[in-house]
Amino acid sequence: ALDSLRGPLETGEVMVARANAHVRYPAKVQLVAAMNPCRCGHGGAGRGYCGKAPRCQRDYQGRVSGPLMDRIDLSVDMPAVTAADLALPPPSEGSAEFAARVARARQLQIDRAEAHESLEALNGRAEGAFLEKIVAIDEAGRSLLARAAEAGKISARGWTRVLRLSRTIADLEGADGVRRVHVAEALAHRRSATPGEDVAPSFGQPVF
Repeated sequence: ALDSLRGPLETGEVMVARANAHVRYPAKVQLVAAMNPCRCGHGGAGRGYCGKAPRCQRDYQGRVSGPLMDRIDLSVDMPAVTAADLALPPPSEGSAEFAARVARARQLQIDRAEAHESLEALNGRAEGAFLEKIVAIDEAGRSLLARAAEAGKISARGWTRVLRLSRTIADLEGADGVRRVHVAEALAHRRSATPGEDVAPSFGQPVF
């Protein structure tokens, strides 16, 4: 059932086949999902003890197919909340401030698309030549992305999705072009198609 989301996530459409007819309907979706690290919920650092680790974690995460995982742009591990965490002061940037920054980045994308006469206003649907134009990636960023691809850390689909996410991260920062730090952050949010393996370790924050 989860794999039926691959089409809408990739093309923004869903196809219904009945008898000799095939009908396509618009289905642009934003997938937000959550899962435990393993069946018992104790897998992963700082989560307690799992008596079947690491197999429990690998088998449980393996229920999400590689092709579906390859279509998920942002994957974030949420560590367990400790008593010390509860005593921390609130973040310097609150929800309202962050929402305003997102709104500015979104408007920037809309204005940029209009300037290029693109039918797709937002980075998440940018394709081909238009994507290459708006990314404006520097040599260091492109080199880092190429290294990840050559190492088999990202697929051809993943390449495009990392470019889109890198451009969005740069927009949130207010940067004109995409730099290496933006590509590294985008790669750090990619989850490998292999259960329990991340793209980030060799290509994320440590190599800024």
